[in-house]
Amino acid sequence: MKRVAEQFGLDAAAGEQLERLLTALDAEADPPTTVRSPAEAANVHVADSLAVLTVPQIHQADSIADLGSGAGFPGLVLAIALPRGRVDLIESNRRKCEVIERLAAAAGIGNAHALPVRAEEWASGEGREAYAVATARALASLAVLVEYAAPLLRAGGALVAWKGARDPAEEAAGEAAAREAGLERGDVVPVTPYEGSRSRHLHLYLKVRSTPERFPRRPGVAARRPLG
Repeated sequence: MKRVAEQFGLDAAAGEQLERLLTALDAEADPPTTVRSPAEAANVHVADSLAVLTVPQIHQADSIADLGSGAGFPGLVLAIALPRGRVDLIESNRRKCEVIERLAAAAGIGNAHALPVRAEEWASGEGREAYAVATARALASLAVLVEYAAPLLRAGGALVAWKGARDPAEEAAGEAAAREAGLERGDVVPVTPYEGSRSRHLHLYLKVRSTPERFPRRPGVAARRPLG
């Protein structure tokens, strides 16, 4: 982990926390991921998550909503890398949230919390316009991610979505969805978080106006009938 921490400019304390996180993941009795050995997870989970540090908006974020967190990535890693920010890991599966909380406790992460709720439900209440940044890794198409994130973001906020090879049709749909939801397409940043990784891109969207009150739609509608 020392190598990965140094690669992304993290201090020794953060490197130690990341090591504890991966040790806990490897020991987890009920891991919601097939990548759990520390050597493999250091690249696939940690380095891939830290690639977002190339996006300037992430460094000023005082609050991050990590959508569909799964086993806790990138949310737990970002909470370690950005200790002054609050990270809410939004994961509708309660079992996965319990794993996230165990991993956070083992790594001594005090600024991350798992929320067992759907993004649409959270955005309809306390979570609306509550975040500076939303993140999403391996979750859904860009058009769906835009709709999930837009009502959660405050004015000037940003969505960062991890994707593989670029897909012009998906990007066009994402841009159209963004216009409806109050976002504007930003840069698409190619990243190589670890040796051997290929066709990795971070897609940035910026919140430039208020999200219409009709969003979010009911849970599940965005995935069934995407905008764009």
